[in-house]
Amino acid sequence: MMIVDTNTVDRLSKPAETPPLPMVTVIMPVFNEERYIERSLGAVLAQDYPRDMMEVLVADGMSTDRTRQIIEQLQADHPHLQLIDNPQKIVATGLNATTERAQGDVIVRVDGHCEIAPDYVRRCVEHLIAEDVDGVGGPIETIGETPMAETIAAAMSSKFGVGGSPFRTCKERTMLVDTVAFPAYRRRTVERAGPYDEELVRNQDDEYNFRLRKLGGKILLAANVHSRYHSRASLKRLWRQYYQYGYWKVRVMQKHPLQMQPRQFIPACFVLAVMCSLIVGIFWKPGLWVAGGLLGMYGLAALAAAIAVGRKHSLRMTWQLPFVFPALHISYGLGFLRGLVAFWNRWGAAKNQQQPLAAKQGAA
Repeated sequence: MMIVDTNTVDRLSKPAETPPLPMVTVIMPVFNEERYIERSLGAVLAQDYPRDMMEVLVADGMSTDRTRQIIEQLQADHPHLQLIDNPQKIVATGLNATTERAQGDVIVRVDGHCEIAPDYVRRCVEHLIAEDVDGVGGPIETIGETPMAETIAAAMSSKFGVGGSPFRTCKERTMLVDTVAFPAYRRRTVERAGPYDEELVRNQDDEYNFRLRKLGGKILLAANVHSRYHSRASLKRLWRQYYQYGYWKVRVMQKHPLQMQPRQFIPACFVLAVMCSLIVGIFWKPGLWVAGGLLGMYGLAALAAAIAVGRKHSLRMTWQLPFVFPALHISYGLGFLRGLVAFWNRWGAAKNQQQPLAAKQGAA
């Protein structure tokens, strides 16, 4: 007769215990987000995650509009919402200030220009618990509130516009990636990776996630984690945004050369080739033909991409996109070239340590 251990039977008959939910801290660096803060912060406060297991820390860069007043009004009904001053007025210092005060075992970074889905935090926590990853985020839906903003949003969601950035262009795949837009990290991962680089006015996420991956960390793009991002509403603002991305990408490259992808050099190479051809053309006429050929090929590619994107979204966009694509690419390329000049003496490991204060040039 087989003897059965009753303790074993009891263990097998009982359902597996569900691990306790971790405390979550949502951190938000903001500055002059009067138009969006009620929606973006409201989406955070409306999460279906247990309220007693979540805190929200907003670092305000001393906004000069009604951003602070709106946050303070929301605090009356949400005691787990805290407002923190960020006098340096840039994202990295705001992220560091909130991370230092965070009590959560999971830290979720959200922007003032985005709206996360009601189950965003819960889904992120589920992936961090169930899978061997250190950070998780999801694809973003870029939207616009005006016709031009909608066109800009469509360009920022297209491969011709932004290259192969998965969180912008991949909607239905779950996979490991280099970076995500609004990540949730395990606290131990954040402590291991260290603070955000406060020198970087832009591109601090790229630098941070590369550092994390160098330590062996894994970042997951999860198809069921959703958010929306409000694009810039004018070509002028879009130009400034991507000029800064290109400018500060040079510092990321100098700090971490292996972080760079071939596609990130293309805008600068194109702009440089056109500029050099035009300069040569002043003295040698075939140089103008080369410049014209480069611009012509780019124009045809942009037109073909505009038609493809217009068919997918709206035919109205077809005539606007040939202006939006150059605003993305040429501004980034010019910013990158300007960064190479501005930071020409910053090559070398000893000159690329994190700086205590952010440089102000190019700040938003």
